[in-house]
Amino acid sequence: MISIRLYLDEDSMDWDLVEALRLRNIDVISVQEAGTQGNTDSDQLLWATSYNRVLYSHNIKDFCQLHSEFLALGKVHKGIALMPQTTSIGDQVRAKLLHI
Repeated sequence: MISIRLYLDEDSMDWDLVEALRLRNIDVISVQEAGTQGNTDSDQLLWATSYNRVLYSHNIKDFCQLHSEFLALGKVHKGIALMPQTTSIGDQVRAKLLHI
């Protein structure tokens, strides 16, 4: 079985979400745990990539643009998972479970 390793940026950080994901055996780390709070979006994506993690954010506009910039430069990343901030924690967890 393929498992996703998630990295939650500051926009998506919610301890209830982290706990719900971990209860379902999803490997997740937050910016607080990684010590990367305050880093630029580009640095967050580079950190996630260097640790073989999919970046998870509610910052849809900026990360869509950053993804395009990475592709234009021939860079690769492990993935970017985006979801509107209004999405309930339950729906966020269910969406992640569909991808593992």
